[in-house]
Amino acid sequence: MRTMRHICVLVLALYAGTAFAAERSVAPGEPVQPILDSAAEGDVIRLEPGVHAGPLTIATPLALHGADGAVVEGTGEGSVITVTAPDAVVRGLTVRGSGTVLAEEDSGIFVEQTAERALIEDNVVEGNLFGIYLMGPPDAVARGNTVIGRDDRRFSELGSGISVWNAPGAVVEDNDISLGRDGIFVNTSKNNAFRNNRIRNVRFAIHYMYANDSEVTGNLSVGNTVGYAIMFSHRLKVSGNVSEGDEDHGFLFNYANYSQVEGNTVREGGEKCVFIYNANFNEFRRNRFEGCGIGIHFTAGSEQNTLSGNAFIGNRSQVKYVGTRHLDWSEEGQGNYWSDNAAFDLDGDGIADQPYRPNDVIDQVLWRNPMAKVLVTSPAVQTIRWAQSQLPALQPGGVIDSAPLMQPLTEPADG
Repeated sequence: MRTMRHICVLVLALYAGTAFAAERSVAPGEPVQPILDSAAEGDVIRLEPGVHAGPLTIATPLALHGADGAVVEGTGEGSVITVTAPDAVVRGLTVRGSGTVLAEEDSGIFVEQTAERALIEDNVVEGNLFGIYLMGPPDAVARGNTVIGRDDRRFSELGSGISVWNAPGAVVEDNDISLGRDGIFVNTSKNNAFRNNRIRNVRFAIHYMYANDSEVTGNLSVGNTVGYAIMFSHRLKVSGNVSEGDEDHGFLFNYANYSQVEGNTVREGGEKCVFIYNANFNEFRRNRFEGCGIGIHFTAGSEQNTLSGNAFIGNRSQVKYVGTRHLDWSEEGQGNYWSDNAAFDLDGDGIADQPYRPNDVIDQVLWRNPMAKVLVTSPAVQTIRWAQSQLPALQPGGVIDSAPLMQPLTEPADG
């Protein structure tokens, strides 16, 4: 009997928590902020189609929804919508008209540290300095938004599409981002997930700094200066991303350590498919680097990295490594596929019969002294290259793949 009484009390308590939640529609021209201020926890405030005056602050755990065509327009100063309450929801709105002061982080939607578990979903955030800014809220989610920044200033004077600062557990997924400085900028955070975002016409698609134990998966970068700049971060999962037509680098790893980089694709790239600078103890597996000036540039003391199962296809130079150490890019009898490796596989095991060396001493001379290119077809240079091919002991330190693949293990990504 006592158990039944406890169940009844629990049901009544749950009902009491939801029974008084109200839904209210707000017409254009009707002041929105007083309605937000007087709303109770769990209420739904629905903005009808038309323009509603901002700025707005959500200080109660409620949902602010927009019907099709509902716009919240700021005054050109500060942020348009500021969220301070936990568990608040902003959904289905067009948000525009922020200020232009970088130091104030003027944003379309600004989510403060107190707004843990906030959900920013299915909004169109356009023409603001910063699009969506997660300034410290744990477990916040930005999902399914279209963020269109500005292109009327230099990159250094613009904000990013979605910014994440010290917001552990934040999830940024399924957003479409264009214009502005960076698509997604992450700084000093941890345990985040950045999934399935589409980013174009920015400086860095994903700019990642001092953010550990996170994942960057399934994103698409098209036509940016750099696709994925992963810097000063550890223990990341970087997988299934695509860089298409990015100008300088598809991927840049700078002081990024102990991470798994797997199943990514760079195609129709510019200067470098991937640039690895002082990045250590990482695993690069089954990535596809195709159509760049340099497939992989590896420099500045990067150590204990594993590369196997990757495909280097149609790059003008497959590898640039200026160093004297000997690096074997294969693991447990499996190396990488190199499209310019004219190899034989007489035993049919899928592994070339001879190791592949992408560079020789002449390449290193040319990297250090570009003017020496005028001598590259001279008889002396050709004699040196022939001698190195016949006497491997003459080779300087550098990259060697002792078990090169005859076919790539990866298929081109759909993007």
